[in-house]
Amino acid sequence: MARTSSDIALKTRVDEALPIPQIRLDLFKFAPFRLNRLAAEVSAALSVEYQERHGLDIPAWRVIATLGFRNDACSAQYVAQCTRTHKSTISRAVTMLLHQGLIERVENEADRREFRLRLTKKGRTLYEELFPQLLRREDEILACLTAQERKQFSALLGKIEQSLDLIQTSEEADAKQAY
Repeated sequence: MARTSSDIALKTRVDEALPIPQIRLDLFKFAPFRLNRLAAEVSAALSVEYQERHGLDIPAWRVIATLGFRNDACSAQYVAQCTRTHKSTISRAVTMLLHQGLIERVENEADRREFRLRLTKKGRTLYEELFPQLLRREDEILACLTAQERKQFSALLGKIEQSLDLIQTSEEADAKQAY
């Protein structure tokens, strides 16, 4: 469609009327963008360990990892809250892991209508195999930091998590009965 001279004149007047922002958001200096990008890259780097070798996607690994560090069974809601993953995503992962025999449902003694989740022997074996590999990979990722910088980095992350009221340990979650 050809533009007429009146269209061009109108566009020019509209463009001239809009102020050009003097300050722009530089995404590469914007902490939320940087954290999200960093999290995505680290998650992708770690996923090689469990995705390529064991066929697990990120949500499935999050379920296994959450159940693996706990001593007792917990709900899918607990996993979703701990990992900040949507409950429908966790639900799909749980279904897949149940079919693979990596997790099982156990009845909640306090509420027989509710089921909790725990690793099966096969799931525990997988977890025990994977977590040292993931810790090694984490060390590789953080190798650019000195030991002191790692401590500072961890402390700073903790401060941000605390400011956002994120529960940081399973003991804290259990004590608050948040999940």
